[in-house]
Amino acid sequence: MNEKPNTLAAALAHASEKAAVLAEALPYMRRYAGKTILVKYGGHAMGDAVLGDSFARDVVLLKQVGINPIVVHGGGPQIGQMLERLKIKSAFVDGLRVTDQATVEIVEMVLSGSINKQLAAAINRAGGTAIGLSGKDGALIRARKLERRRRDPDSNIERLLDLGFVGEVERVNAAMLDGFARSDIIPVIAPIGVGAAGETFNINADTVAGAVAAAVRATRFLLLTDVAGVLDREKRLLPELSAAEARAMIADGTISGGMIPKVETCLEAVDGGVEAAVILDGRMEHAILLELFTEGAGTLIRGAAPAGGVT
Repeated sequence: MNEKPNTLAAALAHASEKAAVLAEALPYMRRYAGKTILVKYGGHAMGDAVLGDSFARDVVLLKQVGINPIVVHGGGPQIGQMLERLKIKSAFVDGLRVTDQATVEIVEMVLSGSINKQLAAAINRAGGTAIGLSGKDGALIRARKLERRRRDPDSNIERLLDLGFVGEVERVNAAMLDGFARSDIIPVIAPIGVGAAGETFNINADTVAGAVAAAVRATRFLLLTDVAGVLDREKRLLPELSAAEARAMIADGTISGGMIPKVETCLEAVDGGVEAAVILDGRMEHAILLELFTEGAGTLIRGAAPAGGVT
């Protein structure tokens, strides 16, 4: 006799919880309405089908509530798997994959041809309108050869390292992305650049994401990775850092190892005009929504406050 009322009460309670969540999220939705959010998507989350579908739905939701999302993705593990399958040897120098002609062709095939289209298709299945791009499309990302130097410890002679077709961002065609912002289209960008002579360059995805975020003056640059964010010396998550505090933590060794280039990418983005950059755990379901529509889920790095107050 009591089963139906109890079931109804439970359903109403569940619906009430959902309504409360939406009500709490509304001020944040207003805060970001009409703003651009750059999301770097990569790491282990890309290999998880459930997380991938959740990510796609979250990106679609951003667009549907009036936010302008831009996605830049990586694909290092997938590139490594394909090179191994094809028995093409690959080496790394300072964390960068040495990219000869054979390797850059595989890199472009995996990033632009496979991962990029799969991610765009996932967003489309979730109800969005995504278009997959590489930096070569519309000269979106003009690149130049990346130079790295290393000093020989014995002779103290500095020599130039040849990393092949590894590039760095020279210019981003922000006007092209502005056109997408005025439409229903969500751009999904593979980190491939084009040189002055039309050559293909493999560029670090974090670097591309930060450069694109700065070029479009994104309100937020979300760097989804496989750690919770920046930790202090006691391994506690730091919810927010100023740019000066982040640089000091690199200098004193609190930020070390693979976290250094990620923080430096965030610092370059805020120096370039991004309001704030956030490092957060992409393995956490709905990480984007938790960061944007709640009190935050990772470590926010903010540049100097503009004249007139904090944004």
